[in-house]
Amino acid sequence: MAPPLYTPNQIPDPSYVRLLDTTLRDGDQAPGASMTPSQKLDVARLLSSLGVDVIEAGFPASSPNEFEAVRTIAREVGNHPMSPDSDHVPVICASARCTKRDIDVAWEAVREGRWPRVVTFIATSDMHLEHKLRKTREEVVKSATEMVKYVRSLGCQDVGFAAEDAARSDRKFLSHVFEEVIKAGATTITVTDTVGCTLPFEFGELITYLKSNTKGIENVIISTHCHNDIGLSTANTLAGVLAGARQVEVTINGIGERAGNAALEEVVMAMKSRKEVLGGLHTGINSVHILAASKMVSEYTGFHLQPHKAIVGINAFRHESGIHQDGVLKFRKTYEFLSPEDIGLTDVSRIVLGKHSGRHALKSRLKELGYDVNGSELESLFERFIKVAESKKNISDDDIKALITSNHTQSQVKWTLGDVQVTNGTNGSSNGKEEKIFQKCSENLLATATI
Repeated sequence: MAPPLYTPNQIPDPSYVRLLDTTLRDGDQAPGASMTPSQKLDVARLLSSLGVDVIEAGFPASSPNEFEAVRTIAREVGNHPMSPDSDHVPVICASARCTKRDIDVAWEAVREGRWPRVVTFIATSDMHLEHKLRKTREEVVKSATEMVKYVRSLGCQDVGFAAEDAARSDRKFLSHVFEEVIKAGATTITVTDTVGCTLPFEFGELITYLKSNTKGIENVIISTHCHNDIGLSTANTLAGVLAGARQVEVTINGIGERAGNAALEEVVMAMKSRKEVLGGLHTGINSVHILAASKMVSEYTGFHLQPHKAIVGINAFRHESGIHQDGVLKFRKTYEFLSPEDIGLTDVSRIVLGKHSGRHALKSRLKELGYDVNGSELESLFERFIKVAESKKNISDDDIKALITSNHTQSQVKWTLGDVQVTNGTNGSSNGKEEKIFQKCSENLLATATI
């Protein structure tokens, strides 16, 4: 489903959830993950093809190169559809601290896009106020409201405000900050779990509290920004959406500061596959491009995925257990909840042969390779296969073919070595021990393949 017509602080469809992808900002901040400007442009194009509503293109004030990268994305991706099947053009946004310099640079970087947005942020937890900002609560409120007004004064009609460390902030104070920035002109407010410490029920309760206790909140979009320090970023994001948030901030492959962010592929596929449980909530993402985006980001950052990574890991749609393999071969959905085709994976080899595999899986692979093996021959082959699998992790098709060849060789008629005469001396006389008879009636002396 294509994203609806964009209005900064409104979404006509109450069940529609906007996706803000921050791979190019928060993801790029992961240690060792930085991308070149041309790589960022490639990723932005693919994000647009995915149907991402908002692309957070970077933090322009951090360097001249970053500024140019964001501006290029705004000019190219922020004005032209990247998919021939859609006229979708994403919002291009840039982050800025609550300072005029940061905001000026951010606005200059995105202003040429069709839908430019500037997101300004400041911490709201007492810990950050005391130890990092050295500011009072009153000073934080003043800075936040003045800078939101300043963004609007530049001509930017789409202003985001993010409360850093919101999850550990005093709720009454957090609500007060949001009230003031809404009055100042913010169109989206972001509730962050900056250190990824929240449990899903806590994060959901926080969104519910803010909705009930923040004046004017019905006039803006509530956004979530969850980190993954205890592995709950996706769960917290979904809890926030169920509580009323209508924008989620995610990254491809979940990359980001420390343990990363909520993963786009996980949030999207959770909502796509459990739509009925989530009350019909949905996104505008064309999920068939997910795998391509995952591979591109992995290649550009050098961050290789865990084999068991949800949705996009190499093992996400593969099975080695004999019981599972038997079920999948009979009916795929017995052990596959999701369809690999939904993320663009069309050439998946679901059955992985290993020491846990059963006869059914081996026979299926043999059939794929053109061999029709049954009965005692299959039993013999399976016994030898298990011995090999116990000493070798990865069983290839070549290994299977070698087993077949070896199995056929062993079934052939054995040959017998009969009369052997050994003579010694120039006259050919025997010393009494030279003549020996060797019978090898049951031993196969042909060489077999080494697996």
